Amino acid sequence: MKDNRGFLAEIMNIKEKVTSAFIKRYKESPQFIVRAPGRVNLIGEHTDYNDGFVLPMAIDRAIWVALRPRDDLAVKVSSLDFSKPCEFSLEEITHGDGWGEYLRGMAWSLQESDYPLQGWEGVLASDIPVGAGLSSSAALELATARSFWAVNPWEWDATKMARLAQKTENEWLGVKTGIMDQMIVANGKEDHALLIDCRDLSSQLVPLPTETAIVVLDTATRRGLIDSAYNERVSECQIASEFFSVDALRDISLSFFENHVDKLDPLIARRAHHVVSENERTLEAATAMKTNDRVKLGQLINASHISLRDDYEVSSEELNIMVEIANTQEGCFGARMTGAGFGGCAIALVEKSIADSFAEKVSSLYRAKIAIDPQVYICHPSNGAELVKEL
Repeated sequence: MKDNRGFLAEIMNIKEKVTSAFIKRYKESPQFIVRAPGRVNLIGEHTDYNDGFVLPMAIDRAIWVALRPRDDLAVKVSSLDFSKPCEFSLEEITHGDGWGEYLRGMAWSLQESDYPLQGWEGVLASDIPVGAGLSSSAALELATARSFWAVNPWEWDATKMARLAQKTENEWLGVKTGIMDQMIVANGKEDHALLIDCRDLSSQLVPLPTETAIVVLDTATRRGLIDSAYNERVSECQIASEFFSVDALRDISLSFFENHVDKLDPLIARRAHHVVSENERTLEAATAMKTNDRVKLGQLINASHISLRDDYEVSSEELNIMVEIANTQEGCFGARMTGAGFGGCAIALVEKSIADSFAEKVSSLYRAKIAIDPQVYICHPSNGAELVKEL
């Protein structure tokens, strides 16, 4: 369990680590340091690729990059988390493997949109758990975009960069993700979540209820998106949209769905029911946050988990156990899985004053229940991808 003091120290430590590693490698200080956060989604899961509504927040776990420009078209980046470096030429970007694919893909997306690119070199590190559902991939994409922006003379447009990061996922990596992760990683603001309309990408800042905290509950179980049923769920939603003759499931209300669902295949009906009801829950959650109704927000979070577990079938035994444990604790308003599912993290909305003890109790009970050590930490809403140092 990480408390806030330890968390702040860890953040500074990562920044210092990439700076020190850069100096050791290049014998000078980096010209730029960029940061791109992970994210948790408070509610609105698997709605983004259905043109729906989502309510994520950027968190104070992030990827940090220390870098300097090169005078050629080479990109050379080492990671403190992986042994193999990423090196490629902007003259001809070809597929590679490993974590470097996100850098190659982001460079390719930028070039496809006619952004002029200069080479750069640097060192990166992260404290976002990989595969935990906290969007380490979108953080890496936006950290790469910010790094290219730092060494190239073009205007930063957060929403455009989010679209290009999604293009990287969809077309370079072959994962049919929606736009939510990239939008919040690009546009996050400290102390706020962001209600995003995934159709037109309009958004509005929404404050957390007073005296509450978001606790991330990492089950320490993993399942990769590409090898999971993620793309299958996308296809099932498309089938439902075609059945209802709409562009996306966002276009029907829950009452309309219930009045016309009887002829839909039962499996497809369950998938669609989750998406349609989740959209309504997300809008209600934003209203609850604006009116400081933490009890209502917690109820909606709980309903979201039940829907993801039963209708969308993207939860797991470990996630369900973690959520059940969280909801038995005093001061917890609600808990649910977050991210694509099949493993990874849950979140809990709790009384701020008991967040530390809540984290300790949940960790202990989860460990005793299934003999796995979870990672549990209190998160603070943070800014999106940003330049934090320029010489």
